[in-house]
Amino acid sequence: MSLANKVLAVNNDLPIRTDLPIHSGKVRSVYWLTDTDSRRLINEKGYDVAPDSSLAVMVISDRISAFECIWQGQGGMDGVPGKGAALNAISNHWFKLFREKGLADSHILDIPHPLVWIVQKAKPVMIEAIARQYITGSMWRSYEKGEREFCGIKIDDDLSRDQKLPTLLITPSTKGILTGIPGVPEVDDVNITREDIVNNQEAFRFKEASDVEYYEKLLSEGFNVISDELEKLDQIFVDTKFEFGYVTDKQGREKLIYMDEVGTPDSSRIWDAVAYSDGKIVENSKEGFRQLLLSHFPDPDILLNKNRMDERAALARDNELPESVLMAVSETYTAIAEKITGEKIVLSDNPKAEIIDVLRSRYGLID
Repeated sequence: MSLANKVLAVNNDLPIRTDLPIHSGKVRSVYWLTDTDSRRLINEKGYDVAPDSSLAVMVISDRISAFECIWQGQGGMDGVPGKGAALNAISNHWFKLFREKGLADSHILDIPHPLVWIVQKAKPVMIEAIARQYITGSMWRSYEKGEREFCGIKIDDDLSRDQKLPTLLITPSTKGILTGIPGVPEVDDVNITREDIVNNQEAFRFKEASDVEYYEKLLSEGFNVISDELEKLDQIFVDTKFEFGYVTDKQGREKLIYMDEVGTPDSSRIWDAVAYSDGKIVENSKEGFRQLLLSHFPDPDILLNKNRMDERAALARDNELPESVLMAVSETYTAIAEKITGEKIVLSDNPKAEIIDVLRSRYGLID
């Protein structure tokens, strides 16, 4: 069987029963269940959610995005074998560890298949927060140009590229376009300060003022939990993205949870610690793929310059990456997942058929 058949590139065409449009992002597709199916599953499976909660099936693909584009491979291999399963396995591992350490729950209620989550609808906090332990990537590029203040936090003048920061730095940005917040432009993904959040907590969809401090606690403690575990594996947790939301449990209590994904090679930078101690950067995350693209194409400015988005989209559309490139990415993702979880990532022979079978036979979500 060809490798292309082991890749789930299209994940928005599954015959899952739903009354709503399928929401398809760069990597995941979300199928909101009917009220009848949501209530039935809550009752049958005993999920710790309010009886009238909305549930969804979230299916992760093996597509790979970088520089805001989806990239394709030769021979119809329009994704990275094992990538989706690796991302889900890593998130599952960290979410479970967070619960065990008493931090907070996640939106995940059930895991029917390595590529599938059943999730509870959350009311998102409108902040995407990056926690940074090292100065690298876009932050370093800004620092190199003379910037010394990030999201209202001043940093030292004498830092070097890829150096560890004196303290964990939290650099939040808006999630979506928010209106009516003094000093915050009405555009998506704009940097904000802690002061912006504290002074406008309702606009960012926090329920209570005290939840801002709780969110910061979950951010820093979540980062430290992952960092400490990766250190045991000779890996460095460089930076990561966190997202949060509110859900309601069976007792009717509203609670703040982790959502989206966490501590994965897609949402984080992870470096090999042994190589770092020798002065080298070995990426165990998507950053390696980004660097590969920058060296693969003759004009890397297309990938870095937001004013050249049309050219960038054409580059992704009109170029098929060699199979060897996608398999190198596959090795990065599956190897770090197996290192973190201690379990083998098994490639499905026909992932779509497997998903349909399990959702029909065990969950009754496909006619």
